[in-house]
Amino acid sequence: MTIPFQRTAATVRGAGAEAAALAHHLVRYPTGIPPERRPRPCPDRPVPPTAPPRHDPVLLLHGFVDNRAVFGPLRRELHRHGWTHLHALNHSPLTRDVRAAAVLLARHVEWAVQAHGGRPVALVGHSLGGLIARYYVQRLGGHELVPEVVTLATPHEGTTAALLPNPFPITRQLRPGSDLLAELRLPAPRCTSRFTTVRAELDEVVLPRRGARLDHPDLAVTDVAVPGTGHVGLPAHPRAVAAVRTALETWAAGPLTERHAC
Repeated sequence: MTIPFQRTAATVRGAGAEAAALAHHLVRYPTGIPPERRPRPCPDRPVPPTAPPRHDPVLLLHGFVDNRAVFGPLRRELHRHGWTHLHALNHSPLTRDVRAAAVLLARHVEWAVQAHGGRPVALVGHSLGGLIARYYVQRLGGHELVPEVVTLATPHEGTTAALLPNPFPITRQLRPGSDLLAELRLPAPRCTSRFTTVRAELDEVVLPRRGARLDHPDLAVTDVAVPGTGHVGLPAHPRAVAAVRTALETWAAGPLTERHAC
């Protein structure tokens, strides 16, 4: 009887933590509505030389009907540990198609590569954002510019929550067995991007929860399960933040010739 009681207590604590995370996110949400401001170079003003950044640039992609505010805690933590080129993207809540969103993502990645001296770019996506990132590298050739993808609570195998009635066409692609997910199961022998999937053990959106795992014979995947948190709270959870840092640092520690081979 002790083990079931402990599991119940952990679930209750996790539900409370998820409710608190949702409340905090709702407070932060308005700050993420405006798109991120990107500095524009001034041709009349010389740019002083600076030391090269310690880490390659990172693009952060939020999830369904969310915005870049969800990455506030993660962004602060990465910046504190030396990541200076962090860019959080906002995609429209009216996005109808993962494929179209991935095409737009390609433009952002190309901008980041050019803006940061040709350095490769890492992608970190929460929920739907992770699926957009995966489609880009796996189906649109994005692996040539993006060596590392980290997904947080992403429905790689779909979610039965998308079967509920709603007015958003994109949720059809998130249903188990959708044509999009079938396409992502196709062989991808040329995709060299490495994936880290970070899952919330109390995820209330990705159902069944094993759907946040990425299981593909052609893809290199490291899977991390985070206990005591749900879908909304995962991007800010200390263990999830540590998992993102570990994934990015593992790539950064690779041999320079290997890292820039693409």
